[in-house]
Amino acid sequence: MVRTKCTAEPSRGWNWPSTPCARSPRQGTTEHAMGNPKRAIDTFDQHIDDSHPLFVASVSRAFSILRCFEYGAQYLGNQELARETGLPKATVSRFTFTLAALGYLNYSAAQEKYSLGTAVLSLGHAFMKGNDVVAIARPLMRELADYTQSAVMLATGDRDRDRMVLMEVCQGDPTFQMNLAAGARVPHGSTALGRADLATRPLEMFERHLARLEQECEPGYWPKLRAGIVKARQDYEHYGFCFSLGDWNAEVFAIGVPMVSADGSRVLAFNCSGRVSVMTREKLVNDFGPRLVALRDKVYAMTEGKF
Repeated sequence: MVRTKCTAEPSRGWNWPSTPCARSPRQGTTEHAMGNPKRAIDTFDQHIDDSHPLFVASVSRAFSILRCFEYGAQYLGNQELARETGLPKATVSRFTFTLAALGYLNYSAAQEKYSLGTAVLSLGHAFMKGNDVVAIARPLMRELADYTQSAVMLATGDRDRDRMVLMEVCQGDPTFQMNLAAGARVPHGSTALGRADLATRPLEMFERHLARLEQECEPGYWPKLRAGIVKARQDYEHYGFCFSLGDWNAEVFAIGVPMVSADGSRVLAFNCSGRVSVMTREKLVNDFGPRLVALRDKVYAMTEGKF
C-alpha cells in the first residue's frame, strides 16, 4: 500500500441537501436516494471489494492496469504492470490485449510495451464536455485568481484512492506556478480542497474517510494530519470555509469551500492557494475567504445545483 504525507458573515449550512428526493444521510443510517435504492451514495463512498454482489472484479482489474499510468510512465510492459497491480502476468497479458483492442492502450512493438490509447483521451474529453460546471465556473475563477494573485482550483473526489482530482486550474500570478493542471491529483487530508470535501461529509462518512486516510498515512504523521482535518471541519462550521496553512506545501497557504449538488450525490470543492506572503490569515478570513464562498454560491445558482 502506498503511504502519503499525505469578517463578513460566513456562509453556513452548506451541507447535504434535505429534499423529498434526496434525504441527507444521518449518523447511524445509510439513506441517500440515487434512483435505485440499492445504489446508495453511502455504498459508493466505501472501498468495496469483490465480495459485493454488484462488484465486477474483472472490470476493477482492468482499470487497475490503466491507473498504473497515472504516475508519469509513458510506456509499461506486462511484467511491470503485473508488479504494480499484483496480478498474475498471464492475467495482465489478457487485459492489456483487450484494452489495446478497444483503444484504451497502444502497443509499441519496438519497445514491447504499452502506452495509453486515444480512447482514454476521448473519455476525458467526454467528461469535461458533459460538465457545464467547469465552463460556468472558469470565468469566475479567473476573476478571483487575478484579484488574489493566487491559483484558484475546482476539484472532485477520487473515491478509489482518497485524492482530489483537479477539474480546472486558473493561475492569477504567472510567477507563481504549482505545476498542477486539470486531471492532476492532490492529497485529501492535507490540502484545502480535500479538507473542504471532508468538512461537508455526514459524521459517519467522515469517520470512515479518516479511518482510510490513517491506513495510508506515514507512521507518526497521522496525529498531526488528523488534527488538521478535524480543525478544518470546525473552521468550516465557523467561517464557511477551511484552511490548509502550509500543511501540504510549507510555502503555500490555501482556503477551500465545498459545493454539494442539489440531490446530494456529488461534492465538488473550490480553493484559493498562493504564496504565504500574499495569503495572510487576515486576508483569507476577511477578504479572500468570503469571495471564494461568493464564487461557490454563484456557480451553484447558475447550475441550479445540477453538476
